[in-house]
Amino acid sequence: MRVLLKIAAVLLLVYALFLAGLFAAMRQPPERLGRIMAKLPGPVVFLGTPFVPMWNIAKAGSLKAGDAAADFELPTVDKQSRVRLSSFRGRQPVVLVFGSFT
Repeated sequence: MRVLLKIAAVLLLVYALFLAGLFAAMRQPPERLGRIMAKLPGPVVFLGTPFVPMWNIAKAGSLKAGDAAADFELPTVDKQSRVRLSSFRGRQPVVLVFGSFT
């Protein structure tokens, strides 16, 4: 019985460390998170962990309605130049769409 308790304690510790590492990965920039997630087995991560609640906590921001969006820069569709969000401030509205239309 004592051996089983030790095994259970070790497994619980390993699981807790895995969750802590996953949470730390979720707090990384998207490029780094993508590289980490590509190396993990999907079913274990999504079914074996409280992934969605952890994600909601890790990615929770402090923006409120009416706050200015963080400035960022993206390449144009033709890849000939780059556009910065702040260049539109005060000139015209900008709509950011995330997702897929397929």
